[in-house]
Amino acid sequence: MANLGRGPDRPGVDDPGRGRRIGIDVGSVRIGIASSDPDGVLATPVETVPRSKIKGPDAPDVVRVAEIVAEYEAVEIVIGLPRTLRGERGSAVDAAERFGRSLHRRLGDVPIRMADERLTTVSASRALRDSGVRAKNQRSVIDQAAAVAILQGWLDERRAVSTRGTADRAVSDHAGTNSGSTEVDE
Repeated sequence: MANLGRGPDRPGVDDPGRGRRIGIDVGSVRIGIASSDPDGVLATPVETVPRSKIKGPDAPDVVRVAEIVAEYEAVEIVIGLPRTLRGERGSAVDAAERFGRSLHRRLGDVPIRMADERLTTVSASRALRDSGVRAKNQRSVIDQAAAVAILQGWLDERRAVSTRGTADRAVSDHAGTNSGSTEVDE
């Protein structure tokens, strides 16, 4: 599993490549789930899973999320790391990390990343309200919308890292083709 306790992960060299990603917003009452398309371009809502009072890899919420991961044949899981606005840890961070560890024990080989998710629930609530969804109806989709925001942020950063890497390689390759003799044929 990713670097639990050390802060958010960043997309990079250990990217598993093409395939669906699952985004997870771990709340105290519900868990929002989102997935990406196989090319990792767009995040869409999947489901809201009720939190279980039972903890560990056999808890009903962990089992359901693992079923979704298997159903979507996910190559990577991105769990929101709900740090405070100042980047500090709180009980929500501990809960997200505990859930991540339980899911890792259940799944084993699917990489789990922890992504900075500050303000995703707030922005998801605002977007739903602005789109005309009434407050009492928001609760059923707010966690999914937050999971979409977490996953979309990861996908966008992943694409930016990939694009920068491609550009850096192109510059390096181009520099390599211009090195060598500087003599001009007459």
